[in-house]
Amino acid sequence: MSKTITRGALAAGVASFALAMSTTAAGAAEPVPSAASAPPASTPAPSPSTTRPAAQAPVLPRPTGPHRVGMTTLHLVDGSRPDPWVPSVKKRELMVSLWYPAKPSGGRRAPYMTAEESTLLLKEMKITGMPGDVLSRTRTNAIADAAPTGRRNGLPLVVLSPGFTWPRSSLTVLAEDLASRGYVVAGIGHTYESFGTSLPDSRTATCVACRGASGDPSAFDAKTVKGRQADVSFVLDRLTGRHPAWKGSKLIDRSRIGMAGHSIGGASTSWTMVNDSRVRAGINMDGTFFVPIPKKGLSRPFLMLGSSDGRPGTDATWDRDFKRMTGWKRWLTFKGAGHASFTDYSRLSEQIGVDLGTPLKGARAVEITREYVAAFFDRHLRGRPQSLLDRPSRRYPEVTFWR
Repeated sequence: MSKTITRGALAAGVASFALAMSTTAAGAAEPVPSAASAPPASTPAPSPSTTRPAAQAPVLPRPTGPHRVGMTTLHLVDGSRPDPWVPSVKKRELMVSLWYPAKPSGGRRAPYMTAEESTLLLKEMKITGMPGDVLSRTRTNAIADAAPTGRRNGLPLVVLSPGFTWPRSSLTVLAEDLASRGYVVAGIGHTYESFGTSLPDSRTATCVACRGASGDPSAFDAKTVKGRQADVSFVLDRLTGRHPAWKGSKLIDRSRIGMAGHSIGGASTSWTMVNDSRVRAGINMDGTFFVPIPKKGLSRPFLMLGSSDGRPGTDATWDRDFKRMTGWKRWLTFKGAGHASFTDYSRLSEQIGVDLGTPLKGARAVEITREYVAAFFDRHLRGRPQSLLDRPSRRYPEVTFWR
């Protein structure tokens, strides 16, 4: 994981690209600001020559666990603080996707994203030659609003935070798999930090935060990380508090909460653990630690997963913060992986004809990421021994144990 790939999640993949000017639909009650000129994004940059019309809708790989999966969407409003990116908006609005073990159901498949979110994502990534809504037609494995199942206080909860400019849906492959293994998973959409977030009343929030990235980099990174920590803590309040926002919240074991994030979402994971003791174990997937772990250290379990460039000495923040982790910890990299290899796009890009240029193919990247993430949470939230985390595996020769 090199600086060029992790820099604020603003440059990654094969090459960087400039964001275009975007516009948004106005809400019925209140206009939602749109992004103006923005910096290079966190996503790989395909060239027009690497795109082609998709022959059919993309399909997510099947989850590997024994449980059926349900998914529901929550609109949560934090009235205690204004939006950090749009101060005129006096309440912080968040869209949260919940995946969970579900009872058998004949319902419809859960949507992957909205057509508007898909159109904005492809537009800002400058991917052409296909319908703008192609990603919204992705076939998921979860059933929309299926009835949850499980023992009261019996399911661990994992929070997922995506990379900068990317939507919460970018970690659906991982979320569905964890849910099929018996976890509740909350994917948080950090409003105004992604290319497009569909809100109620036909409103769409675009990447207002992208404007600020052209200023003081360290101040921007710290603001983003600290804002995400506040988002996560608020979502935990609404899922595990006295008046939960989800009807299945009684299934969550509040003593077994973990978090994983990609890119700047990974940076937010360690900072969230420093400030919120409810998060018992964390994973950083290829993200620079923009806000340092305090010198007093972090004693709870932490896993660092990096791309091919993530070896020691390539990102000083990994070397620095790894030393400040005083509990169980591992530093692993995936040979041939790129920044997007930990997300859905390692697999979906191949299906829509976009070459990310990474030697590690999408199906293999998905398999490895799922297995190591699940092993970590099974070990530290369920107390199940996991030899996969103790030493290199012949099954996964791409994985290097650095420390």
